[in-house]
Amino acid sequence: MAYKRQIDRLPIPPKDATVHNVTCHYCIVGCGYKAYTWPRNKQGTPKENAFGIDLSEQQPADGTWIAPSMYNVVRQNGKDVHLVVVPDHDCVVNSGLGSIRGARMAENRPSYVTGTQQQRLGDPMVWRNGVWQPTSWDDALDLVARVTARVVTQGSEDDLVVSMFDHGGSAGGYENTWATGKLYFESMKIKNCRIHNRPAYNSEVHSSRDMGVDELNYAYKDYEVTDTIFVVGANPLETQTNLFLNHMVPGMRNGAKFIMVDPRRTVTINAAEQVAGKDNVLHLAINEGTDMVVLNAILTQIVDNGWIDREYVANNTFQNGEAQPLDDGHPAGLGSLDYAMESCRTTLAQAAEICGVAEADIAKAAEWIAKPKEDGTRRKCVSAYEKGIIWGNDNYRTIGAMVNISLATGNIGREGGGCCRLGGHQEGYYRPSDAHVGRPAQYIDQMLIRGGGKVHHVWACDHHKTTLNASEFKRVHKRRADMVKDAMDAAAGGSREQLVDAIVGAVNAGGLFVVDVDIIHSQIGQNAHVILPACEANEMNLTSMNGERRLRLSERYMDPYGNSKPDCLIAAGIAQKMERVLREMGRDAYADQFKGYDWETEEDAFMDGYHKGNPDVTYERLRAMGNNGVQEPVVGFSGGKLIGVERLYTDGQFTRHGREDKKALFCAAGWRGWQAPGKAREKANHRFWINNVRANIFWQNQFLDQENDFVQDRFPYPFIEMNADDMAELGIGAGDLVEIANENGATQGMAYPTDTAKRGHVAMVFGSPAGSQGNVVNPGVNELVLPDYKHTWGNIRKIANATPRVKSVTFKSKEYKPA
Repeated sequence: MAYKRQIDRLPIPPKDATVHNVTCHYCIVGCGYKAYTWPRNKQGTPKENAFGIDLSEQQPADGTWIAPSMYNVVRQNGKDVHLVVVPDHDCVVNSGLGSIRGARMAENRPSYVTGTQQQRLGDPMVWRNGVWQPTSWDDALDLVARVTARVVTQGSEDDLVVSMFDHGGSAGGYENTWATGKLYFESMKIKNCRIHNRPAYNSEVHSSRDMGVDELNYAYKDYEVTDTIFVVGANPLETQTNLFLNHMVPGMRNGAKFIMVDPRRTVTINAAEQVAGKDNVLHLAINEGTDMVVLNAILTQIVDNGWIDREYVANNTFQNGEAQPLDDGHPAGLGSLDYAMESCRTTLAQAAEICGVAEADIAKAAEWIAKPKEDGTRRKCVSAYEKGIIWGNDNYRTIGAMVNISLATGNIGREGGGCCRLGGHQEGYYRPSDAHVGRPAQYIDQMLIRGGGKVHHVWACDHHKTTLNASEFKRVHKRRADMVKDAMDAAAGGSREQLVDAIVGAVNAGGLFVVDVDIIHSQIGQNAHVILPACEANEMNLTSMNGERRLRLSERYMDPYGNSKPDCLIAAGIAQKMERVLREMGRDAYADQFKGYDWETEEDAFMDGYHKGNPDVTYERLRAMGNNGVQEPVVGFSGGKLIGVERLYTDGQFTRHGREDKKALFCAAGWRGWQAPGKAREKANHRFWINNVRANIFWQNQFLDQENDFVQDRFPYPFIEMNADDMAELGIGAGDLVEIANENGATQGMAYPTDTAKRGHVAMVFGSPAGSQGNVVNPGVNELVLPDYKHTWGNIRKIANATPRVKSVTFKSKEYKPA
């Protein structure tokens, strides 16, 4: 890696280097880092440096040291400065560990000196004369406001479609979600909106919340003191690396057993076997989409053997049959344990037949989770789940079945327990009420495909890479956007009023005016008519919380790239322009709704939003809490420290559903086969199951790594993991380019032989800019418009031999095999 950047030595931070608190902005784990900045003409010595250690001596692997990926030269207050970002040993999240993503934060910063990340957007751009032309913020925001105001006043706010993030980290956070929420849910009442990774504005965990259980309710330390770690539909070593290494591994070393429910064998299972021993690891390699059945069978075993926590169930859960009937907003009834068991009861034989796993293994899982110890004490179990069931079959009921087990065994609100999603990105959601959106929410992708909507505001989303039915979505979105581009080209040289008239005429004829806010020129941004450049974490101060609700301030240590701005200030600029334009239109009452955006900094947005709801929390106080922060909810401030809550529901009061009785509800999670339309037919007609997976080396849709040589040398094309015998039958060699096709579309990637892959099973990396798995996913969604990305089937053919770029790729097994 060093040779690519011509680095044969690294500067040493001097003792007086400025130190900044940094939370890694990639995955939900939120590891703590320290960023050191200092002038270019200065550096420390091996014995006199900011680390306070003797760098003339060899440092241990877990010590403090700098790799080339941890170094860059960035702009700070208009001057070039050295930057080093290293893991924070004092942060309880990672204890000095750095992931392959977080430890590359420095090199993934834009630099005019080293040339990194020059793909970043630096100026607003408007489509003019057949190309995107740079322009001023005033000009770009004026056009956005004029078109948006004209459309929503001539028609209605339903003509404005919004795609927006609901996350923390990177460009998310409480500052930015508040600003977009205030703009679209307070100043306006936009109903046609969607989330970055799903085609409607909804939760991914409706059932857990409806049962009264917030999906992030434990502390990471619970893994270290538990008896059993139960993971379903997740691969934490790959995607929550330091949660696994710094918390799950110590738990297994302390004696915890490890259960994994996953159709494929992953590196997490391999690593758990190395740590805990194969006798203490149980892999339930189910048939795809049958998670709910094995969960219900485990619950049945627990109930029938009397292993439930009777006192916990009696005191903390609803007792009187049905509390919430099945209806359009609740895809399963909710109520007492006995009520739920009427639907959930599943024998070992039934589960084995449907899931394809041995009865004895299901029974063993139930024992490891709930059978009391020899001294009669209850077992503690941490249950964790993620996209395998969130983006899987029958989302609502499957997640409900998972939470059922934890409630029945009394493992929520207790040390060494919890039932939590592992998460993708950090959380930073703080917005006004979205109740007006409704439930189920509008299926936005299909609405746009049908010709609905006239203006599309896109915030840090790229649906070309991260949506289902992507082939059709891309075709229609481009066709509608091109109608507006043609109209704008025809109006070239005219006045602003004539340009707006041309755009409005085009959208009234079926076109779509697209505004894209992002940090790079994304694929969906190719359709945009106005592009607004955003900055990201550490180019601004940013607050968000991790998977144990740990809130931190990740401090700004460098200037935004070019003329880019925080999303919150971009939202404020749109609001200010909307107010002015609406007043010019004589719509004073409507214009008044856009008051209150006179923010000059991201801290102003934070104080306007999150602080008003949490008055104890300020930047100053968060800064003082360092990288350990405070676990939400924040309940006070005392002795110079913010006071948080280590784990939720320790008092047995379940509140996420809003019920006055504060009793948790069980879910009647009855099995009903494939829930999303078209899945059964697709499976019957194609040879390969095309699973959707993540990779450790990059994050989400590779938005920065597509210009990173280290990453692209490892995976120059999206990998498609295949069984070697399947490859041989099809005449496919390692690294060959292959096409996956079905009636939904086609996509392309690099064949990657994997000795643990089952025949007929394929795992394709998610969100690659060079090939989208969403191209072959049908438009069928689970109830409440939850996408089933995980289950699609297609046929595979070779389209080309391995290219010269593949010569740098190793196809050795990803599993760790000790000598």
